[in-house]
Amino acid sequence: MFAIPGKQAVTITDRAATQIRKLMDSAGHAGLRIGVKKGGCAGMEYTMEYVDEADPNDEVVEHSGARVLIAPMAQMFLFGTEIDYEVSLLEASFKFNNPNVAEACGCGESISFKVGE
Repeated sequence: MFAIPGKQAVTITDRAATQIRKLMDSAGHAGLRIGVKKGGCAGMEYTMEYVDEADPNDEVVEHSGARVLIAPMAQMFLFGTEIDYEVSLLEASFKFNNPNVAEACGCGESISFKVGE
């Protein structure tokens, strides 16, 4: 929908691809759909869910055997995002390095997007 020829909507780091493949292999699903929804203290939250097949309007991004599907309503908010996977002493989680985010809450779970630039 919001694609630029020759450029993927999002990029997936090798660490994220490894984790996505592990999740898909262990659960037997075809991919991981990412999106955004209203919620959280900053106004929007990322969503992630297992899927068994792509919706015809999903943007499909594959990297090193990992398959990410971007929900249609989220494509304009996620374009240009890098999906990473970080492991620290206290947590392991996916991180969205999104150039479209104007601000995020302190916990990093909630975001708001730039408008009208």
